[in-house]
Amino acid sequence: MGKLFSKRYKRKILLLIAPPLVYGIIRLLYASCTKRFHLPASKPPTPALVAFWHGEILMNPFIYRKFMKDQKYALMISEHFDGELIARAASFFGFDFVRGSSSKGAVKALKESFRLIDQGIGLAITPDGPRGPRHSIADGIVAIAQKKRLPIVVYRYTASRFWQLKSWDKFVIPKPFSTLDFYASEPFYVTDMEKEKAKELIKERLESYV
Repeated sequence: MGKLFSKRYKRKILLLIAPPLVYGIIRLLYASCTKRFHLPASKPPTPALVAFWHGEILMNPFIYRKFMKDQKYALMISEHFDGELIARAASFFGFDFVRGSSSKGAVKALKESFRLIDQGIGLAITPDGPRGPRHSIADGIVAIAQKKRLPIVVYRYTASRFWQLKSWDKFVIPKPFSTLDFYASEPFYVTDMEKEKAKELIKERLESYV
C-alpha cells in the first residue's frame, strides 16, 4: 500500500510540475531556432482532421498556432500516464483533448470525437500512436474522416540538427539554434475510398514532405 501510495503521489506531483515546465522549455527551444513555414494559401474548412507522426508531436503545435489558431481543435491522446502528461502540456497550446486510442478506449474516443465534430471542433491525430508501429496508419483516422466526411490536413516538420530518441517512434527533439521547416498540406478527402487505399493515401501525403 505504501509503495502504491508513493507511486500515485509521485505521479500527481509530476502532473502538476512537468506540463508547464515542458511547455516553457519547448517555447524557449522554438524561440532559439530559425523558422520557415510552408503553408497553403488558405486555411482548411472547419472542422477538419489534422494528422502528424507521433515522433514529431513536440513542435507541430506551432503549425497550428501559425496557421489555424482561430479554429478550435482537440488532440486525441492515449489513456496511458504519458498521454495525460502530453494532454496537460498540449492544453497550454490551446488544444482540448480526447482520451483514447485505437488500442485502448477506442469506442469511447470515437463517440467523444463525433460529439466534438458535431460542435464544429476539429481533431488532431497521431495515426501511428500511441504504441506504433512507427509511421503506420491506424484505422481510427479513416473511420472518423469517412463517417463525418471530413477533410484531412497533414503536418510535418524537419530540423537541421536534432536529437533522436531510441523510442519506438524515434522521437525528434530539435537542437537549439537549428533551422525548423514546417509543412501543412492542402486538405484532401478519403470519404469514398476503400480503407486500405485511404490509409495508403494518408501515409503518402505524410511522407511527401521529407
